[in-house]
Amino acid sequence: MSAEIFTGTMAVQCQPFMSFHHIHGANVRIDPSGTLATRVESFANGICFSQEPLQPGQIFLVEIEDKELGWCGHLRVGLMARDPHNLDVVPEYSLPDLVNEGGSWIFAITRNHNKVQTEEDSNTIAIKGLLADPYLKVGKFKYPREKLVARSRPGRFSHILDELYKSNVLPPTALRSRIGVLYEPQSDGTRNMHIIINGEDMGPSAKGIPATEPLYAVIDVFASTKSVRVIQLEYGFPSLQTLCRLVIQKHIVHRLAFDWLDLPTMLKNFCKYE
Repeated sequence: MSAEIFTGTMAVQCQPFMSFHHIHGANVRIDPSGTLATRVESFANGICFSQEPLQPGQIFLVEIEDKELGWCGHLRVGLMARDPHNLDVVPEYSLPDLVNEGGSWIFAITRNHNKVQTEEDSNTIAIKGLLADPYLKVGKFKYPREKLVARSRPGRFSHILDELYKSNVLPPTALRSRIGVLYEPQSDGTRNMHIIINGEDMGPSAKGIPATEPLYAVIDVFASTKSVRVIQLEYGFPSLQTLCRLVIQKHIVHRLAFDWLDLPTMLKNFCKYE
């Protein structure tokens, strides 16, 4: 990374561009920007990797862009301690095929029960209080929660849907949900994998990952999940653009109302997350 991820009071001045690797499953098509992965047939052979290995605390975040009815199962997310170039062939399934090859830790996203329960998460009130914090904290790392939370497309009921996303009431597998993966170094020299769903840390989904090899993000566009898009993140203090957007949004009931404002079109679209 060209700058240090936000930790404590340290802020990032610039962020790397996140994209998918050109090596992927047989049924996946990556768009020219490298940020949209679509499974074009069947329900499997949809494994994708991050273009570069992740740095400590760096989130590889995707948004569910499209879904396909009729399949059982959803997106699968994790980490792989191998360069995709070194794979003889990309397996049909991340679970169990890729995991059985060793050096991979994959988590199946379901409609419920994604959170790894710890003693700190024993009551719902504490979790709700955590979601009210504008920053997500994972160990020593700290992230503005705004970009991690799903946003509905502007429409008549977008203001209602946005609140449901913010409170994590909608299923993690819902259209527009944002799901990310990162790793956190431990004091014993190992690494823990964390899954982030709509701004909430699901806890250490895998522990004791050796620190001997770089870790690539794994995104399996599986079954009912048909297409995902990489979301670029701002680490550290929000930009001036983001702060201005937050001020404007505080005075708007829902995003359709932006069209009524006497503002440049590009600014309206930015405020609506388009």
